[in-house]
Amino acid sequence: MSDDEQGRRDVGAARARATSPVAGAVAGMLFALLFSASLVIIGTTITALPRDTGAWLASGASTFRFAIGLIPFAGLFFLWFIAVARQRLGSLEDQFFGTVFLGSGLLFLALVFCAAASAGAIIASFAANPTGFAGSSTYLYARNVYSEIFFVYALRMAGVFQISGATLWIRTGVMPRWVAFITYAAAAVLLFTVTTSIWIVLLFPAWVFFVSVYILATHLRTRRAHGQAGHDGMPTGT
Repeated sequence: MSDDEQGRRDVGAARARATSPVAGAVAGMLFALLFSASLVIIGTTITALPRDTGAWLASGASTFRFAIGLIPFAGLFFLWFIAVARQRLGSLEDQFFGTVFLGSGLLFLALVFCAAASAGAIIASFAANPTGFAGSSTYLYARNVYSEIFFVYALRMAGVFQISGATLWIRTGVMPRWVAFITYAAAAVLLFTVTTSIWIVLLFPAWVFFVSVYILATHLRTRRAHGQAGHDGMPTGT
C-alpha cells in the first residue's frame, strides 16, 4: 500500500471517529452534566425573584462565578451534540425542519451565553461596589435582564429545538416514536410553563442526557450484533 493510500485511509478513519454516534452521545452527556451542575449551583445560591434583594452576593458571589464559568464548556459540548445529531440524519434530513432544528439550537446556546454574560456583569459590578450595588435599582434591572433572557427566551428556543428534533425523528424513522413523544411532552413543559425556577430548566439537560444514552446504547448494541454476525460467518483468509 502506498503512502498516499495509507494517508487517505487514516483521514477516513479519523473522520469516521469524529462523526461517530459515540462522540455525539458523550458530548451530549457531558453537556447535560455540566449544564445541570451549573443550574443546581445557581439555584442553591441565588435568591429567586421577586424576593431577591442582592443579599446573596456577599456570601455566594464566588460560587456563582464558578457556576457561570461552566457554561462555555457546556456550550461547546452542546454544539458537538447538535452536529452529530444532524450527521445521524444524513441525507434523510428535511431541509425545513433541519433549519429550524439547527437555528433553534444555536439560538438557545446564544441566549444562554447572553444570560451568563449578564450574570457575570452582576458579579463584576458587585466586586467594584460591594456596598452600594446590591439592592440598588441597577442590580434589580440587571437581575431581571438575566432572568428574562434565560427563563423566557432561552427556554422557548429549547422547546422549539426539541419539537423540531422529534418531528425529524418521526419523519425519518432514525429514532423510535416513543422517544419522539417523550420529547414532545418535555418541549410542551418548556414552551408553556411560565417560571423562574431553575429546577424546571433541569428538564432540558435531563432530556439531552436521556437521548444521548439511548443513542450510545443503540450504537453499541448494533456494533455488537454486527461483530457477532461477522464472528458467526465464514472466516476470511489472509
